[in-house]
Amino acid sequence: MLFLKSTSTSKAPGVYEVDIAAKPPGKTFGVFLATDADQPPHALLTQLAALGFVNTYSSPYQHKDGGKVLDLHFQKDGTDIFKGWKSEECEQNLAAITALFQEHGITIAPRVMTMAEAYA
Repeated sequence: MLFLKSTSTSKAPGVYEVDIAAKPPGKTFGVFLATDADQPPHALLTQLAALGFVNTYSSPYQHKDGGKVLDLHFQKDGTDIFKGWKSEECEQNLAAITALFQEHGITIAPRVMTMAEAYA
């Protein structure tokens, strides 16, 4: 679940928070979104699916300020060992999701999780 300070501000219509993160060593990234549960960003989610990202987790909850949030996680399989991404796939996929989120007015900053975050 992404940490939200408030549901009164958003990064884009229907999107409260975005995290593009990979477990160490950091070549296969997941897309983690906190969206408005009542008005999800359908266009963004459809475009993400068109890029090959599959929803692997979905959990609704109510934020402490009363807003309804839908926590979503997306993964895309690669051709490397354990369905990870090869270096070329990593470059292509990160470029595609960067362009997608920019199209929706969201700047992303892909990151590699700490060991504690990745395996908590």
